[in-house]
Amino acid sequence: MAKSSSWPSLAYGDWRDTCDTLHAHTQVLGKLAATISPPEPQYLHLALRLTARGWETRPLQAPDGSGSFVVAIDLRAHQELVEHSDGRSASVELTPNRPVGNVTRELLDAVAGLVGPVELDLVPDEVPWTVRLDEDTEHATYDREDVARYFAAASRAGLVLASLRAPYDGRKTSVNAWWGSFDLAVSLQSADREVAVGWWPGDPKYGNAAFYAYAAPAPEGFEEAGLSPPPARWDAELGEFILDWDDVVAADDPPAIALEFGRSALSAAGLE
Repeated sequence: MAKSSSWPSLAYGDWRDTCDTLHAHTQVLGKLAATISPPEPQYLHLALRLTARGWETRPLQAPDGSGSFVVAIDLRAHQELVEHSDGRSASVELTPNRPVGNVTRELLDAVAGLVGPVELDLVPDEVPWTVRLDEDTEHATYDREDVARYFAAASRAGLVLASLRAPYDGRKTSVNAWWGSFDLAVSLQSADREVAVGWWPGDPKYGNAAFYAYAAPAPEGFEEAGLSPPPARWDAELGEFILDWDDVVAADDPPAIALEFGRSALSAAGLE
């Protein structure tokens, strides 16, 4: 089988500025979900989802009682959207050199115009920077080609995770998009253990896009398990198994080896 050219390469260092800007934009969506959604176990009410157009919230209750609304980052049209269940909508353009703070203020104004104002804690979470999202002028890089490459990679990774969770007959989550760590992940559970398998595009601590897997609590000797395919390895600093995206893209059948990694992690944790 010929190698798949539809799985794009993705290295954090090559698009770091755009990656961090996009990550900051997802945090605003996450803050809305965290503030409005009814709390769920394992903080699942905080999770966003990756769709065929980008990142978006689940339906949220309109503060003014007028129905529900969704906020999305459309990575095809390069805009942020607020859509009300009654058909009204508003959009905010994502363009090069536009600071996160500018976009955030305009987006929250759009939300207020459709469903009423929402008070949010806009201090970012799980990132090295601390400036409020509505005051952030540092993150202003938005390269559309980089965003398209990321979205192509994330979409394929999300499909792998969906295929991994589908046959499992125990408790499991949806494929969630986590705005704090900017990753996609699915959690599968047994009576006494949880295994998370996910994918992220890299960050300052780990500069490669990669699939990852960990168990909690981990069975004895878990880190010494020989996961497959062979490029998979235990990363002691991260405390999880890693399969680098480059190794997946270079394979003859990228979806198959990515899925093999996830299944191997479940097997090593006793969740087959």
